[in-house]
Amino acid sequence: MASASKKKKSSKNKGINLQDERIPKLLGALSLFFALYLFIAFTSYLFTWQIDQDRVLRFSWSLLAQGDIEMANWLGRLGAIVSNMFFYWGFGLPSYLFVAALALTGVLLIQKTPLLSRLSFYRNSFLVLLIASVFLEFVTRGAEFPWGGAFGNAVSIWLENFVGTLGLIFLFLFLFIGVIIWNFNPNFNDVTPQGVWEELKIWASEIMAPKKRVTVPNVPDEEIERPSKPQEEPNTLRPRKELDLELEQPEIKHDKGNQLSFELDESNNAAFKKEKPLEAGNSDLEIDETPEEGQMGDSPLPTSAPDIQAQNADHSEPYDPTLELSSYEYPHLQLLESYDELKGDTIDRSELEANKDQIIATLLNYKIEITKIRATIGPTVTLYEIIPAAGVRISRIKNLEDDIALNLAALGIRIIAPIPGRGTIGIEVPNKKSQIVPLRDMLEDEKFRRAKMDLPIALGKTIANEVFIADLAKMPHLLIAGATGQGKSVGINAVLVSLLYKKHPSQVKLVLIDPKKVELFPYSSLENHFLTFLPGADEPITTETNKVVYTLNALTIEMEQRYDLLKQAQARNIKEYNQKFVARKLNPNNGHKFLPFIVLVIDEFADLIMTAGKEIELPIGRLAQLSRAVGIHLIIATQRPSVNIITGVIKANFPARIAFKVSSKVDSRTILDTGGADQLVGRGDMLLSVGGNLIRLQCPFVDTPEVEKVIQFISEQRGFPEPMLLPEYSGDDDEMSTKSFALSELDDMFEDAARLVVQNQHGSTSMIQRRLKLGYNRAGRIMDQMEALGIVGPSEGSKPREVLIYDEMELERYLEDIRNRK
Repeated sequence: MASASKKKKSSKNKGINLQDERIPKLLGALSLFFALYLFIAFTSYLFTWQIDQDRVLRFSWSLLAQGDIEMANWLGRLGAIVSNMFFYWGFGLPSYLFVAALALTGVLLIQKTPLLSRLSFYRNSFLVLLIASVFLEFVTRGAEFPWGGAFGNAVSIWLENFVGTLGLIFLFLFLFIGVIIWNFNPNFNDVTPQGVWEELKIWASEIMAPKKRVTVPNVPDEEIERPSKPQEEPNTLRPRKELDLELEQPEIKHDKGNQLSFELDESNNAAFKKEKPLEAGNSDLEIDETPEEGQMGDSPLPTSAPDIQAQNADHSEPYDPTLELSSYEYPHLQLLESYDELKGDTIDRSELEANKDQIIATLLNYKIEITKIRATIGPTVTLYEIIPAAGVRISRIKNLEDDIALNLAALGIRIIAPIPGRGTIGIEVPNKKSQIVPLRDMLEDEKFRRAKMDLPIALGKTIANEVFIADLAKMPHLLIAGATGQGKSVGINAVLVSLLYKKHPSQVKLVLIDPKKVELFPYSSLENHFLTFLPGADEPITTETNKVVYTLNALTIEMEQRYDLLKQAQARNIKEYNQKFVARKLNPNNGHKFLPFIVLVIDEFADLIMTAGKEIELPIGRLAQLSRAVGIHLIIATQRPSVNIITGVIKANFPARIAFKVSSKVDSRTILDTGGADQLVGRGDMLLSVGGNLIRLQCPFVDTPEVEKVIQFISEQRGFPEPMLLPEYSGDDDEMSTKSFALSELDDMFEDAARLVVQNQHGSTSMIQRRLKLGYNRAGRIMDQMEALGIVGPSEGSKPREVLIYDEMELERYLEDIRNRK
């Protein structure tokens, strides 16, 4: 009977499964077929419309069945009828937009990309279809060919009768100008003929330059969730399975070689039924996921400075930092792989039984009795929680770590005695078949999608298969260490991709340092979106040691400048400062600006310490101690966790540390101040030490091709016109002595640079470099020469230098005097 019922159930399940991934692919292929069909029919109509028009205008359904009627259209009667319907009775030549829409739909369906991710294209295509149809029919009035179709003809006649011919011309002109303003947002402040001419010359020079710089639009509020598809609850969110093994008091029987025999009470254990194996699932329990107080969208804190409030008297709308990139689209989850074939759906019940028996037998061999055992299955390890009998010392169980590992024939056995807050002793045993944790599963989890953290990062899954999301802003810095090949680079990519999925380019900036030169180079494409670096740097990713020293010191200058801004704004941290700026309580004319978070990532810290030593450690120490309040956070990774690399200063200021598998207990204690990292199983198995707690996690996996897809998706969008640059920093050997300066050493481009600076009243080395197409070192020397000659003032960090000459005529007299003195 049981087999018959199973057959009935299986027969009922047969049929069309709407979740079958083949269905959208078939629909996509069908959409591409229709697009190709319409394209051929429309193109043929352009050449054969006069021949077929008399026949198709007298259309009836019987016309399709009449075999004696021949059409000149390349696709026969149906092609002639369909193309005439779109062109003559529809929208005319703009009907080709239907072809584009069908083609795009087909590609999106085949690639399993949500159609809503291209909603702006469909909306804009529809508007262009309507406007272009009316415009073409208006300008080609009286033509035989239906340029705008019946729709364009009817609407243009009605509008012309309603507003007149001149009014309709003004309407089209307004629509044209409106499209330009909406898409390009030009700045009309201080428009002068000379300024327009200068901008045209700059625009022309940038077009002719070998590297094009793209102009920019603006982004949606970060508080508005914009998932790329309707977020369904992932299939991985199943209830957590816990194995409760209630034991009667074990009886030791000496007649069978002192082996343990016991009776297992499975009445309370739903997970240990005989019908099916135990599955590893997830828990919907949220960890450290409380919404933070005072988020960016909340009401800002009032300030006690009356002059600051007075500056905002004429402003009522809050400032939105994302408006400069309003068309920015967040990456969609389809760019990441799900790795369903590698997850390993089930865990064998026999494996759990065997491990349980071995643990109990080993303990009983040493006369240690237990009253209860429970197993919690994770992606990499299973946690067996035991409650010893009364009078058993915890230290006796702790000392049996190696014996249990020997009996189980498993690596990575770890005993937690006791588990904090549980009243039990934990024994972590690696699974024979570990499960991969795709980063996509982490990012589509409800906890990450609805996280209101400042810098949410997906760190992995716990032993209980719970998604673990942490806030980097609260850590506030992160130290990552572990032997080579154990998952450090994958962990760094998981952290960076988490930020790219959650934050807008105006809200977070990345400073990437990669001494190995090969790990972080894909992120260089995000130069105009998420990266910040030194002015004039050859590459946005810092790889040379001397440039690393400059970058860290420039970041220290940025930190000090931010503290000055916080002091002026009477704010204690970056969140309070940005709240006041968003509420327009801080005047940009006084130097105030919206401050994005800055995340510094160093991939191989040991190499930098070995080559630069104190020059690296000192600025790192200052940043680690002071930068949290101004929104600068550090992520440092190293594969050499020795005491000369991870010094006491660094450990004291990095309370959050991640340890992948290391080779010795000494290395584990260096990272975590305790053992355990030497007993991990590798391949992303890690320990997180934060707030005095030690949490075992399985790091999410994201492969390099997935990272490149996400980066390509972002880099193909419009970015900022200029990347955010760190303040200028000059070392001792770069300082120029004005006393030894000779007029004969003036650069050949000095006069052109001086005129450029005075005309724009903007003393910036990067502007000279960009406008005159010079290298950064040469532009910097010219700026130093102008400072020595009194044309510009001294450097003020990231701010432009003060221009001391205000009139071009005064500058020409000054240059003439310099020529005479040479």
